[in-house]
Amino acid sequence: MKITETRNENSMTLALEGRLDTVTAPQLEEVLKKNLPSVNELILDLEKLDYLSSAGLRMLLYAQMNIQDHGKLVIRHANTLVMGVFKVTGFTDILTIE
Repeated sequence: MKITETRNENSMTLALEGRLDTVTAPQLEEVLKKNLPSVNELILDLEKLDYLSSAGLRMLLYAQMNIQDHGKLVIRHANTLVMGVFKVTGFTDILTIE
């Protein structure tokens, strides 16, 4: 998976490309642990995400839980595949999706 980081003061955008699964989730976790304490807004751009597994969903929950006390998580450009996963799992009710 490729993660492209863009930072703007207290906001950070992570564009994810490829597969977010058991193999690549630790890569995202490392980026989140490093950056979540210092941002007030985390934007995840999922336009080029090809696959999202339960391990990937856990990383999204991790991000949501670790930023909610001092900021917000926003999901942008979720493609049809990812939106389908969000709808089936109920994540549309717990995440801010634009």
